[in-house]
Amino acid sequence: MPVAKTSRIQPVPKLTALPIINLSPFLKQEDGKGRLSTAAQLHAACLDYGFFYLDISSYIDPSEPEELTRLAREFFALPEVEKDQIALRNEDHARGYARLKENVTNGKADNHEGIDFYRPVADPDKTKPLWGTNQWPDIPTFKDKYNQWIEKMTKLGLIVMEAMALGLGMSPEEWKDLRSKVDDSFWVMRIIGYPPLPNDDDGFSCGAHKDYGCLTFLYADSTPGALQVFLRQPGFVTKTDTALPAEEGVEEGTWISADPIPGCIVCNIGEMWEIWTNGLYKSTLHRVIHKSSNYRIPFFFEPNFDALISPLPAASRILEGTPERERLKITQGKTYEPVVYGEFLMKKVSGNFDTGKGKYDSD
Repeated sequence: MPVAKTSRIQPVPKLTALPIINLSPFLKQEDGKGRLSTAAQLHAACLDYGFFYLDISSYIDPSEPEELTRLAREFFALPEVEKDQIALRNEDHARGYARLKENVTNGKADNHEGIDFYRPVADPDKTKPLWGTNQWPDIPTFKDKYNQWIEKMTKLGLIVMEAMALGLGMSPEEWKDLRSKVDDSFWVMRIIGYPPLPNDDDGFSCGAHKDYGCLTFLYADSTPGALQVFLRQPGFVTKTDTALPAEEGVEEGTWISADPIPGCIVCNIGEMWEIWTNGLYKSTLHRVIHKSSNYRIPFFFEPNFDALISPLPAASRILEGTPERERLKITQGKTYEPVVYGEFLMKKVSGNFDTGKGKYDSD
């Protein structure tokens, strides 16, 4: 794998919209220059945003996710008693159906319902967190269609990881080592239904949070103004067409909408990339505020359950080549300690849906 030349980090510009990255050079045989260009764009997007659009129009047929949305709509329209047949409490409290407002973020109930699926495990035991069996709705083609999507998104995760490795300037040997941390991804997929928020509601469809894994691939229907991303920009505020409520306890910056774009999915990086890059890349706050019904299918491409996540030499090389003042601004003097992903994940989800704490709440 050719190694991209790395450069010093430039000051973050004033940002108003997420970049769109065409992944086609990595989805088909193409010249090396195309891959290098895409890798460089990914690197810049991770430095400046932590969020970006991936144009995967050459990878999926638009009818595929549209059919997934139709199936989701069919399930969420069922009577509650039927949906509860695959309730979380039937399994490991992680896999299955969560009722409206059953999950909590930042101390407030999220105004959505959903179904959660995790990578199947050997010797399932529903008394252990995460170690149960996936529960599927009894709707024709539902399981088959979603399993096909899982397979495609898992392959896409490895493709994006390779492109990011190239953007970081990793050697072939370094990429091989990183790939061994994600080649048996402990993926998660959610199917989420959002009813409209009441006009007087002071909460969120899903409160502000950072994803704690590796990569999130989000397909959403065409509802605009729902997903909002917080861009860190000290002293900079952007006027928007929609009234965005203030967020407490975050850095100066601005919320922007990440509206669906045909042929694209929204991608963001999680906390594992913060550790891998020792803070060079940062997971970004985002939230969901719906004023109309909406359906979203996030797929979380995660490291292997037993993967040891620690800072990468390629990221260290970039930071070492950055002026000290800028480097301290990026890392804030923090050195990220290695974590075993499965242990990190268990800590995050073991208290889900009880004691009023949600999976995205701070420890």
